[in-house]
Amino acid sequence: MNGPAHAAAPIRAAVIGVGSFGRHHARIYDELRPAGVELVGLVDIDDRGPRPLADRLGVPLVRSAEQLPQPVDVVSVATPTSEHERVAVPLLARGVHCLVEKPAGGSTEAVARLRKAADAGRAHLQIGMVERYNPVLDALQALPGEPLYVEVQRLSPPTPRVTDVGVVLDLMIHDLDLLGRVVGRNVVDVRATGVRLLGAHEDVASARVTFEGGCVAQITASRVAETRCRTLRVFSRHGYLVLDCDRQEARKVEPVAGPAAGDWALRVAHLMRQGLDAPALAPVPGSGGGGPEDGVASWPVAIGRREPLKAEIEDWLACVRTGRRPEVDGEAAWRALALAERILASIERRGLGPVAAS
Repeated sequence: MNGPAHAAAPIRAAVIGVGSFGRHHARIYDELRPAGVELVGLVDIDDRGPRPLADRLGVPLVRSAEQLPQPVDVVSVATPTSEHERVAVPLLARGVHCLVEKPAGGSTEAVARLRKAADAGRAHLQIGMVERYNPVLDALQALPGEPLYVEVQRLSPPTPRVTDVGVVLDLMIHDLDLLGRVVGRNVVDVRATGVRLLGAHEDVASARVTFEGGCVAQITASRVAETRCRTLRVFSRHGYLVLDCDRQEARKVEPVAGPAAGDWALRVAHLMRQGLDAPALAPVPGSGGGGPEDGVASWPVAIGRREPLKAEIEDWLACVRTGRRPEVDGEAAWRALALAERILASIERRGLGPVAAS
């Protein structure tokens, strides 16, 4: 890896791929100018769409990294997934630190090549799993006991933002990465199903992942939903947490003393046993804020609030300055992609196909 950047020297940054997400990278780099960051340019094959942003930020807009007016120290790669490897490998190989948006590549082999280029150029490689920096995850410390069952929903209405990968690599990949932090065990079994609705890749996917020690995670992702949802429920034998990643809100739910406590243990055991075709998790009585008469007590968990992407970029720049290992490096991205590949293989075995027109 490159050594720490000199404290007095500004970090020269550029953004490659100035679409809906790359625009936020550019904005944040510009906001960090007082902290010693210099945004030197934007790169995009579209020389018209990002033009107003480039003009507002006072930086050039060029069509390739080679056309940037000065050398760069760090680059955010926010191109389509299919372009990540082509763009990032030569930059990493010549020592440019790269923050590559998730999932970093379309396969574990692509991520392995990114890691090899980073090692050759002694460059930092961080993958943009922005949910790692969501402050709502701090509430996991309040979980009463070890996780036994995890239910995740990540749903979005249709958007033309991503077309080169399916919902597993587009949305579910965030939660596959988070499971490493929530459960922290090796995966022993994967069962999944999915369906195409709009294009060549799956638009809805549901996966049931079993870990060493018995914890089970049920993960649902959709990019054809009617409403947006980003929720994570983590159950233990003594209660559970509800994390809303969008609202950055968390609740803790525990059974009250009495007969409900025994029923709770049976309920969690049932959730761990049920298969992919079982009905979705039914609301727990009282989980909407009920009192002891409902069998459970629910109350909010206090957490701080921050913009996850800004926190991610600030942490990334601190790695460049100090030489510290990035939060989500190539190894972490490889693990999440390896699990994604197992899910996609399971979907394929179950005969993924388009929905017939009614």
